[in-house]
Amino acid sequence: MSGRRIGAFLAVLLGVLAVAGAANGAKPSQGAKHRVPGPHVLAKSWALVDGRTGEVLTSHAGNERRLIASTTKLMTAYVAMKDLPLKKIVHAQPFEYEYGDSVMGLRPGQRISVHDLLRGLIMLSAGDAAHTLAIESAGTVKKFVGQMNRYAAALGLTNTHYENPIGLNSPRNYSSALDLATLTEELLRIPAFAKIADAREATLRSMRPVEHIHSINELLEMAPWVTGVKTGHTWKAGYVMVGSGEKKGIKLIAVDIDAPTDETRFSDAFELLRWGFGQYHRGTAIKKGEEFASPTIKYSGGELPLVAGHSLTVRLRKGQKAEVTVDAPAKVTGPIPGGARLGTATVTVNGLRAGTVPLVAGRRIPAASGFDKARGFAGEHTVTLAIAACAILIAVLLLGAVLRRIRRGKRVQSK
Repeated sequence: MSGRRIGAFLAVLLGVLAVAGAANGAKPSQGAKHRVPGPHVLAKSWALVDGRTGEVLTSHAGNERRLIASTTKLMTAYVAMKDLPLKKIVHAQPFEYEYGDSVMGLRPGQRISVHDLLRGLIMLSAGDAAHTLAIESAGTVKKFVGQMNRYAAALGLTNTHYENPIGLNSPRNYSSALDLATLTEELLRIPAFAKIADAREATLRSMRPVEHIHSINELLEMAPWVTGVKTGHTWKAGYVMVGSGEKKGIKLIAVDIDAPTDETRFSDAFELLRWGFGQYHRGTAIKKGEEFASPTIKYSGGELPLVAGHSLTVRLRKGQKAEVTVDAPAKVTGPIPGGARLGTATVTVNGLRAGTVPLVAGRRIPAASGFDKARGFAGEHTVTLAIAACAILIAVLLLGAVLRRIRRGKRVQSK
């Protein structure tokens, strides 16, 4: 492990020990206010959001406009993926860069796919990839930047403005921690982007010769549940990190801007994600055998209990509640074996589906007998049968009256 990675892990460990010491160590002095332990973050601006709903779990100066360095390339990727097919082969554009800039080393006119350019853009933070994508997408960098700002407005990023597709220092190229989280939430909904952001390495097969690259995002190496996303750094912006993680269906996005060192931008993001996942607890939303519906039994009468086929646990934060929606028939007909699946119970948390459980027959229902069917038919069609009986009775009475008139007429004629 490199010295940089060791430093990142040590920073995380020290942060965890500091929180543990505050919770279990010395007692606070008299007059001190009780403080709920939160994430220990050194960056000047940061935010942690639920990547499924956009709900803010915690933040500090989250709406503050700040320089964001190469995390600008997240919007570059967003616009390029909206405008260009991934398989399209393009020609690399001439790009002037200074010593120390992140690049793929593209040669002017070199053939490369949009997909491989996006890999270089996100995994290597390559400025030459951003430049080529911008011109290929809009014709000029200026027009592409206009598209970036239009997309920012459409996404509701009110504290964001772009001046270039790379992240070069400019007072007009800024965003906020919460805006970066919102943009990342949208990007991670695109499967191709999510796969690129989560990749530790990739082979660029559209290039000649074929190249193999490794991501510079060291956050990916700090835990198996980390899923991305993008680094950034300039001397004016400081160290910037947009990270994401997923555990048991919970997706979180962490952003820290202007961290003091390279190591702390990774440890800050890791601490935010680790703290965020710690806010969720397991709760049983559905218990096996719990009854959720009781449809009536056609013909034979009574009700059939429909019970949960198995238990379902969900992860909730304090204050969250699980809701259950049942889809089951109102009426059933035998024969039905015990345990037969006849419906579902779906659990949602904050409007998001957390899982579905089958509803099964709580007992066996035999086939209805002929007598049951007749009785059931009579019970279900009482009004119809009563009307029919009345009609028949009236018809009989009318027929009797007609027959009596006919008989009286014959007696008169015989006299």
